[in-house]
Amino acid sequence: MTLDLGPATTTLATLVAAVRDEDLARPTPCTEYSVADLVDHVGGLAVAFTGAARKEPVPGTEQGAVGDGSRLEPGFRDRIGADLGALAAAWRDPATYDGMTAAGGIDLPGDVAAAVALNEVVVHGWDLATALGRPFEVTDADVAACLSFARPFSTPETLSERGAAFGPPLPVPPGAPPLLELLALLGRRA
Repeated sequence: MTLDLGPATTTLATLVAAVRDEDLARPTPCTEYSVADLVDHVGGLAVAFTGAARKEPVPGTEQGAVGDGSRLEPGFRDRIGADLGALAAAWRDPATYDGMTAAGGIDLPGDVAAAVALNEVVVHGWDLATALGRPFEVTDADVAACLSFARPFSTPETLSERGAAFGPPLPVPPGAPPLLELLALLGRRA
């Protein structure tokens, strides 16, 4: 099964384009990231996961896309928007899902890398929208795909595999909408 990262990357690119200079120091739901750090992280993950789709190593991404807002250059909004578009385009090729690839220094199957990429884009899109006080739009299909990825990594046995970008799972309220379940599983309070 292939994933269409287009809707989620378009939403995130729109949010990145809306970041004003005065927003860069704002806090985000990623407690260790300011808006600037989060935007830099998004730019790095877009490049890293585009390389993963193409099965081409991307120099400098071996340690993961650590956010550091001081690296944002003039024109970062356009660059990151274009990189998010390239990310969506790269995962449209069904061959990208076959075999092994790597992202952030971790070897993983192509289909898992696509799921990780979508999850990163969706959840960090929500993070950025929340930090900016803007509405967040996501498709039901994207949330369902992210939940399929997040649920297995939200058990006590798998918490060490989650990485620092996602906090410990929070209780999911009974009857919570799927997006709220996803956010809670990844340590976000909605």
